[in-house]
Amino acid sequence: MSEDAPGEAIIRNPSDPSHFMALKPVKGRVRIRRGGAVLAQSDAALWVIEIGRSVLDPVVYAPRADLRVALIRGPRASHCPLKGDASYFGLAGGPEDIAWAYETPLPFAHKLAPYVAFHPSQATIEISGAEA
Repeated sequence: MSEDAPGEAIIRNPSDPSHFMALKPVKGRVRIRRGGAVLAQSDAALWVIEIGRSVLDPVVYAPRADLRVALIRGPRASHCPLKGDASYFGLAGGPEDIAWAYETPLPFAHKLAPYVAFHPSQATIEISGAEA
């Protein structure tokens, strides 16, 4: 892992250096909503920009400490060779897979452990006060 600028990191898959991700602080306040409910609000969110077989859409990860709702672990799991095993979460009475987290990421991706990401198709992600 290399640090590029304060708070930024590039994490490479040791078995495939062309598969990597950049972690960058979001410069602004992130609010994640579903309908009128605020699910999370954070001034310490991260952008995760991953490049594997293609360039994936950037994803906002919010610190778990900034969640305003309880997430319920679902049965689904997946594996990423760069990040590790993902667990998926839902809301009481809501969609089963609204969010995911790498609770025990691979050692080189340890910075993701305290964060959770929400599917943009299941929640509205707003960024305010962002610097240009």
